[in-house]
Amino acid sequence: MKKIVVSILSMLLGMTAGAGAVFKVTEDKMNRIKRTSDKYQDLFFMMNQWVKIKQSGKSLASYLVNCGYKSIAVYGLGYAGETLLNELDDSEVAVKYVIDQKAESIDLDIKVISPKEVLEKVDAIIVTPITFFGEIEEELSAKIDCPVLSLMNILYEI
Repeated sequence: MKKIVVSILSMLLGMTAGAGAVFKVTEDKMNRIKRTSDKYQDLFFMMNQWVKIKQSGKSLASYLVNCGYKSIAVYGLGYAGETLLNELDDSEVAVKYVIDQKAESIDLDIKVISPKEVLEKVDAIIVTPITFFGEIEEELSAKIDCPVLSLMNILYEI
């Protein structure tokens, strides 16, 4: 009788532990999905703001020049980073280099470096991965003495 009770208790304990592990995996996956969803929602709102600026006839390049930022670096070469490079192409604002974690696999006409490398002096660094701006700003501010700006904040200031 004791063996049966011990077996049943062991089985119940095992099932409970298994259910807990499945719940944990499901919860982790749901949290990852939520973070990704939030990231793309933020990106959508930022890009929508950018379109509104363009439609109103305002210029990101003019704003940067008016703020004294004629020589910049761009952090991040995702959708927003590529759009920023295109926006500033043939403008008064010179993009001196791009900073990206995947620098070794990026082929551009301008210099692309890793965040771990030495950063050349520029008037400002514009960070395009807005979800991680706080962490990136902290990392870059420890390495270079210039403003580290969020692209989203800039677009909402124009």
